[in-house]
Amino acid sequence: MRWRIERADKQPFGIAGLWERRLKDEGVSRWSFTMLTLNADAHPLMQRFHKPEDEKRSVVILDPDDYRGWLQARSEAEARSYLKLFEPELMQASPEPLTPRRK
Repeated sequence: MRWRIERADKQPFGIAGLWERRLKDEGVSRWSFTMLTLNADAHPLMQRFHKPEDEKRSVVILDPDDYRGWLQARSEAEARSYLKLFEPELMQASPEPLTPRRK
């Protein structure tokens, strides 16, 4: 089953991530990106999306008011202050069927 996970007020949100650009010997650049996750075993909404025996994980959701702070964090401690689970009452999830493929 595929799920739509969104803010209950339908407002946009960002996901905290890290990116890196590496130059290979031949001068070609490669980009990599990762979304940060936290343990969500105790999160009422996000714990529902993994197998019972698996650790529950949630991406780190940023409120738009936090984008600048996350992107301009000057220290590890400042960056870590954004690593928290989003309030479950501000989120909702609903089944989202796959769109049929065109033949």
